[in-house]
Amino acid sequence: MKLVGRERRHLRIRKKIKGTHQRPRVVVFRSNKHIYAQLVNDEEKKVITGCSTLSKEFKEKKIKSSTKEGAKEVGKILAKKLIDLGIKKISFDRAGFKYHGKVKALAEGLREGGIEF
Repeated sequence: MKLVGRERRHLRIRKKIKGTHQRPRVVVFRSNKHIYAQLVNDEEKKVITGCSTLSKEFKEKKIKSSTKEGAKEVGKILAKKLIDLGIKKISFDRAGFKYHGKVKALAEGLREGGIEF
C-alpha cells in the first residue's frame, strides 16, 4: 500500500512539474540501499543524463551508498555533470518521496554544486 500512495503522490506532483529544454526536471528514486537521479526533458521525452550510487564516479569515492552522505555525493556528481552540459536551473521532482533524509541530502548536494531550483 505504501507504493500505491507514493505513486499517487508522484502523479499529483507530475501534473504541476514539467521539464523543459531550458529547465529540465531532476527525478529522484530512493530504495533502501541506493538513490538514483535522472535529468529529464519532458518536451522531447528523453533522459539527458543521470547518476546513482551504482555509477562508476560514485564507487570511486568509497562512500556507503545507503547513507545521507552517499545521497549528497550523488547530488554533487550530478551537479558537476549538469554544469558540464551548461545547465544551471532545474525543476526538482521528489517522485512522491518526502523531502527529508536522503532526498533532501541529494537536493543539498545539487545546490552545493551550483544548481538552482
